[in-house]
Amino acid sequence: MTTRRTVLAGALATPAILAIPGLARRAQAQEVTLRLHHFLPAVANVHRHFLQPWAQKVGTESGGRIRIQIFPAMQLGGAPPQLYDQARDGVVDIIWTLPGNTPGRFPSIEVIELPFVAHKRASVNARVVQQLYETRFRQEFADTHLICAWAHDAGVIHSRREVKRQEDLAGLKLRFPSRQAGEALRALGAAPIGLPIPQVPEALAQGAIDGAVVPWEVVPSIRLHETLRNHTEIAGSPTFYTASFVLAMNKAKYEGLPADLRAVLDANSGQVAAAMAAPVWDVQGPQVEAMVRRRGNAIYELPEEERARWARTTQPVIDNWVRAMTERNIQAGALLEETRALIAQYGQGVT
Repeated sequence: MTTRRTVLAGALATPAILAIPGLARRAQAQEVTLRLHHFLPAVANVHRHFLQPWAQKVGTESGGRIRIQIFPAMQLGGAPPQLYDQARDGVVDIIWTLPGNTPGRFPSIEVIELPFVAHKRASVNARVVQQLYETRFRQEFADTHLICAWAHDAGVIHSRREVKRQEDLAGLKLRFPSRQAGEALRALGAAPIGLPIPQVPEALAQGAIDGAVVPWEVVPSIRLHETLRNHTEIAGSPTFYTASFVLAMNKAKYEGLPADLRAVLDANSGQVAAAMAAPVWDVQGPQVEAMVRRRGNAIYELPEEERARWARTTQPVIDNWVRAMTERNIQAGALLEETRALIAQYGQGVT
């Protein structure tokens, strides 16, 4: 009899407990797990120093109601050029990728990838690209919910042989990250080859390429410093090249979230997220460079006179891009002018 009374009392108490203001809502609060897919291994700096901290921050600020599971190294299938469509189509919830993996598909963001346009610091490029997305090329990414867009710091040429002047690039088969970087290398006499980053080690082993154009931060994740012992930096701003990135989410998944969870994501999007991404290059990059120096690899900095020569040689790449984009009804001249103005504005005092 006592047991029956206890059970009955507990059952009768349940509605009363749930009637306490807010408790029922908390009991029924929706929890969601989001799958984030990207192309680099889990040891990569961007995974450890941006994607993981960002996911943890979102989880904490949502009170644990948003859980972001990160799947590196294309663990959920497909190839790096398919990542954006995986987010668009709902195959995964969130992706990190390079627009340059699908050349010509996102033409406006290429403005930051033109030769000698970008700043040498990712902190500046991130602010510029995110602002331009908000004001200039949001429509090009309209089939996903873009969490943020940014670009990395000064890129480096890593090669089998020394590159100290333009003539040293002649015939050199170099992996490039974006269409405009490829055109710039071609103008300088190199033989550019477009490859997603994960394919670089195998291409080097097979002799398909002689080197790669990537920033310092990614070097350890593909062990580039162990395969190539020559590294050429193009110092100063504007720098020779950069590549842009996006963190994009399936639009239906975002719109289907409760308003308070969308607010958490919004608070960790835009300039906030872009600013979290930038130190992966500005902080981790110099640490990688120091490690490569300690290893004894040859690091060469292009002198100002040679750098200016490269800028003159690659100017037609900019001219051709402006002309081609104008034919696509993109106000390319104005976009380039605005980009340079923003770089000057945000880069003031940044060394």
